[in-house]
Amino acid sequence: MNEALIAGGGIAGMAAALALAREGWRVTVCEESPAPAEVGAGLQMSPNAARVLRWLGVLDAVAAQAFHPRAAEMRDGRSGARIYRAALGAAAEARWGAPYLHVHRADLLAALSGAARAAGADIRGGARVEGYVLRPEGPALKLAGGETLTGDLVIGADGIRSALRAQLNGPEEPDFTGQIAWRGTIPAERLPGGLVAPDATVWAGPGRHLVSYYLRGGALVNFVAVEERAEWTAEGWSAPGDPDELRRIFAGWHGDVTRLLDQVEETFLWGLFGRPEQVRWVDGPVVLIGDAAHPMLPFMAQGAAMALEDVAGLVRELQAGGDLPDALLAHEERRWSRVTRVQQRSLANGQFFHKRSGIARLGNWGLVAAVSRLAPGLAAAQLDWLYGHDATEGLG
Repeated sequence: MNEALIAGGGIAGMAAALALAREGWRVTVCEESPAPAEVGAGLQMSPNAARVLRWLGVLDAVAAQAFHPRAAEMRDGRSGARIYRAALGAAAEARWGAPYLHVHRADLLAALSGAARAAGADIRGGARVEGYVLRPEGPALKLAGGETLTGDLVIGADGIRSALRAQLNGPEEPDFTGQIAWRGTIPAERLPGGLVAPDATVWAGPGRHLVSYYLRGGALVNFVAVEERAEWTAEGWSAPGDPDELRRIFAGWHGDVTRLLDQVEETFLWGLFGRPEQVRWVDGPVVLIGDAAHPMLPFMAQGAAMALEDVAGLVRELQAGGDLPDALLAHEERRWSRVTRVQQRSLANGQFFHKRSGIARLGNWGLVAAVSRLAPGLAAAQLDWLYGHDATEGLG
């Protein structure tokens, strides 16, 4: 039996563990955290991601706890004027073949890890990976404390600060993008009825934007508020923030935004950093997936989706048989252009949301508003390349 060693027990790592265990691999996952945390709660699972969850056998369980949004909208942060609207719900499933879901990260992780364990994967919490070693008998993971695990395949799913990525590509200094994100959730029962629409809503304005949507069947409202800043030092996504400062940043915005932020009692800060796109993912029988391979800004809501697609693509190459390092290189080559396109579009979206010039907003936002209103089918078609992609095509 082939053995896979996975560094990282997040979405990418647990999905890989489940997929490979179902393929008959012996799987060990090494995760630094002793237990999953609920910080950074909300994830948007677009149809391309939901399709992978269906293939993994967990879509029904995830969908039962998720929120099913009616539409995706962009609004002017001050006036509230609608700039863009795309129908989701039944329209998304009809067009792209799978649902669009708002999912609590902890719920998705629980579904993946539970299914992985049921399939036979060994998941070790409190196991910090420090690097890998290539040996004649197979690749090995080095754990803090001196333990070494040897297998046939090593998967680096250890996130944006991946130890395996640093070893494979050398040390790197991430560049601060000039943006930070405030994240948190609010119990829906604390909010006035109808304040938050059953949509994924982007409130955009000069130098900042806010995204709001429901989780857990409507029990929670997730918010992500992004602002431009000159300096920031922490890249992590769990630094405590001051809710009063957050409210000051969005003072004067539309009443729906300010009333939502009035109810924030706890928030966490996430410094947004950029990394080089051109990195290696493969070193012999070692491969990077998810944020370890291709970290991206959150402005397309595709980080988790690309990780799930990676897993399906990796299994496809492994099913094809042949030499393992060649299969991993084929996976890298097949996935490279797509994830690079998503990275670039994510960067462009952030710039689009934050237009400072009134003329730029009128020109850019006005054109989008006109297309969205007059030709909604054309607006939806702009996402066919992303949401319509089926990473599971041909897989058993």
